[in-house]
Amino acid sequence: MSGIGGGMMAESTAATKDLREGSVRDGILHGGDLDGARAAFPDAPQPWVDLSTGINPWPYPLPPIPPDAWTRLPARGAEMALREAAAVCYGAPSPELVAAASGSQALIQLLPRLRAPGRVAVLAPTYAEHALCWAGAGHRLSETTDPETADADVLVVVNPNNPDGRLLEPARLLALAERQAGRGGWLVVDEAFADCDPAGSVAPFAGTPGLVVLRSFGKFFGLAGLRLGVALAEPALAAALRAAVGPWAVSGPGLAVAAAALSDRDWIAATRIRLRSEAEALDRLLTGVGLAVVGGTDLFRLVTHPDARSLHRILGEAGILVRRFEQRPDWLRLGLPADGEARRRLRDACAGACRPRQPSAC
Repeated sequence: MSGIGGGMMAESTAATKDLREGSVRDGILHGGDLDGARAAFPDAPQPWVDLSTGINPWPYPLPPIPPDAWTRLPARGAEMALREAAAVCYGAPSPELVAAASGSQALIQLLPRLRAPGRVAVLAPTYAEHALCWAGAGHRLSETTDPETADADVLVVVNPNNPDGRLLEPARLLALAERQAGRGGWLVVDEAFADCDPAGSVAPFAGTPGLVVLRSFGKFFGLAGLRLGVALAEPALAAALRAAVGPWAVSGPGLAVAAAALSDRDWIAATRIRLRSEAEALDRLLTGVGLAVVGGTDLFRLVTHPDARSLHRILGEAGILVRRFEQRPDWLRLGLPADGEARRRLRDACAGACRPRQPSAC
């Protein structure tokens, strides 16, 4: 990659010139910016249907929160309860391997500052923030499409990948972690969307030398505003992360909610079944209007369209926000519609732009 500007990860600062094309942070397009969408499409019907984030639209029901969670600084016991719940939920061997922060984004920004500047390879195309944060900390970035040949101190893999759902098997990742450890490096595996199918996760191997696993609480549990992320790593690195984020990194209410959610096995199992069914229903809707589904996870689908910018605009004018990609003008990513009305609006808006069951039209 030529600096941070190459490939899909950079997402192009040209997007800053046109708010109608999406939300931008440091030249990177992101989903979820309804304020920007309302400004860009002031005549769009209300309420907006936000399909731009890949967040579960059926969130975990909030449990009772102890009153002192609001009035006192978070206690060490509450943080330990969260770490224990996370270790059990993700299959990690011990809570000593767990570090929590206010969102996985905070950990993505922090990890590059725990190593001296070196060579970092990111398996591309993928979530843009990894490259941005490693480059911002002075590391030399490269993209790779073949992780086995990447010559780097740190290799970053998003698994399953955002936005195409690419999945590397655990055995392959563990072999990469062993290689990275042998050169004194890391394999960072971002498992933000792994909750839907834990069979593909390497979290149970946390503590393996060279392996760092990141998990996002808000996506699967549908509580992104709570802001909680977890890193699973060797004990020394997990302790260094906890020290780096400092005390009270997660709010008292956040600790209470997350510990309850991560421990609710029945809700987790039922939600996996529901998300799989809803993703299949979304496939039928999208193919029914002539779009080709080319990837994704049970929380989002990736489709192709020869002029995705135009379809993005048509959907925006209909009050539907989806995720586009500056470097792939034929891609759109859509999260799960929350109800029948959202599905109807999406179907109607797409049908106005694509001739049903004629893929060549889209």
